[in-house]
Amino acid sequence: MTHVITRSCCNDASCVEVCPVDCIHPTPDEPGYTTAEMLYIDPDTCIDCAACIDVCPVSAIVPDDDLEPVDLRYLRINAAWFDGHEPGERFERVDPEITPPEGSGPLRVAVVGTGPAASYAAESLVRRRGLDVEVTMIDRLPVPGGLIRHGVAPDHQDTKGAGTALARTWGRRTVTLHLNVEVGTHVAHADLLDHHHAVLYAVGAPGGRSLGIPGEDLGGCASATDFVAWYNGHPDAARHAFDLSGHRAVVVGNGNVALDVARILVAGTDHLAATDISSAALDALSRSAVREVVVLGRRGPAQASFTTPELMALGDVEGVDVIVDPDEVRLDEASAAQLAREPDPVVMLKLEALRELAEREPAGHDRRIVLRFLASPEEVVGRDRVEGLRVARTATEVDGGRIVARPTGETSDIGCGLVLTSVGYRGAPVPGLPFDERRGVLPNDGGRVVDPGTGEPVPGTYTAGWIKRGPSGVIGTNRWCSEDTVRALLEDYSAGRLDPPAAGGPEFAELVARRRPEALGLAAWKAIDAHERRAGRSAGRPRVKLVDLRDMLDVVEAASSR
Repeated sequence: MTHVITRSCCNDASCVEVCPVDCIHPTPDEPGYTTAEMLYIDPDTCIDCAACIDVCPVSAIVPDDDLEPVDLRYLRINAAWFDGHEPGERFERVDPEITPPEGSGPLRVAVVGTGPAASYAAESLVRRRGLDVEVTMIDRLPVPGGLIRHGVAPDHQDTKGAGTALARTWGRRTVTLHLNVEVGTHVAHADLLDHHHAVLYAVGAPGGRSLGIPGEDLGGCASATDFVAWYNGHPDAARHAFDLSGHRAVVVGNGNVALDVARILVAGTDHLAATDISSAALDALSRSAVREVVVLGRRGPAQASFTTPELMALGDVEGVDVIVDPDEVRLDEASAAQLAREPDPVVMLKLEALRELAEREPAGHDRRIVLRFLASPEEVVGRDRVEGLRVARTATEVDGGRIVARPTGETSDIGCGLVLTSVGYRGAPVPGLPFDERRGVLPNDGGRVVDPGTGEPVPGTYTAGWIKRGPSGVIGTNRWCSEDTVRALLEDYSAGRLDPPAAGGPEFAELVARRRPEALGLAAWKAIDAHERRAGRSAGRPRVKLVDLRDMLDVVEAASSR
């Protein structure tokens, strides 16, 4: 028997650490880890010890004889990775030896954010043996979780299981939670440094990139980022509205988020009613007229950004036909030549999965998702609102070793009532800190925020996650990104490069209470969490999310008066 990693893999590599025979790859020390679709188990090396199953935070690993029929293909996916990759030599990460500066007291670190990168960083700090650490976690939202709560699609409840570990971190004795507090509005970066040795920003990449084409400002054209926030119950998106009265929608971009958006648009409320989707979104989608979603990719199928597991899952959604033109999954010359030079089994599996979808006879469902390639948006068409999208046929060519798409001059219009752009996430500037406008990140060197003019580190200031490296990787990738930043922070602390804070935790709590009377803490979050779960149980759902601050404050007040 061998064990198999399936679709919900979060890449946090907990399994790598416990595997006694080094059969799970790529490891965080190997070059392909940060861009890997998932992790893979070598069937020829696995000894069926089950250690990986016990530590997997999202229950993605199962014995091969327990696989459901629909998941048998993961046997092939796991095995195929090892056909084209030579696993790198594994080495142990050695933590730096920390010698606290004399008379420094506990190391106090402010972590801005409560999502995966922030929580991994906080956990790494408080679990350091022999080091006295106090962590303050600050989030501008009234509820913690970041990407786990507001980014993962509601019908991916297995992936949301990674949030259990985050919640343990928020509740640790040496961690203090300040929610509904915004850095730059209620407290400044200087305030954080006055009360902490260091500040670590892990605030993600909340913005969506624009297409930069005419008509993008028309009603009915929006960022997929905003749509995701809306259906996930993000407080900032609680009052968003999307016109779902048209028969067809177009999603520009073909990453995993684009597939999530397409699936949510046509999956049907029977599929979504048992999830933690926003109640407002569930109601709106129950009345939606959208029956077809076209997903556009500028380049060919070999360059598609979605992962093979997400593509295969798309084809399993009940009541939805997935349409792929067989002509569009034929390899272009540039891609074929590249794959001949550098065979990539992951890309080949993706192409195989696309061909299987192209050959599948449509079942005649009244809802469908159409995957199109070699199509670039030129203009959003309409007078007052979206009436269609003009697209240019493209062809691929090699430019500087990279395959790019060039317009051929042939254009056509796709009639639609909704256009959602899913062409990447972008970080936002942090008040008082330098910002790399081109990349949308905090400029940094190994997690140390730097002044781009001089290259010198900004004293006591660090970053992790998407605001550090850009929107790449998946949930678990942030664990190792945060670990690297924490190592840099601890090296600086041990070397005496961090100024001791002028005040401590109680003084900071007083400052927050004075500047932000509506700030919430751990007890408030627990009350909100319990309320949402109770409401979910009565509705047959994991939880019913509160999205309005006033409603949250009412729940907290009621709980505190009991």
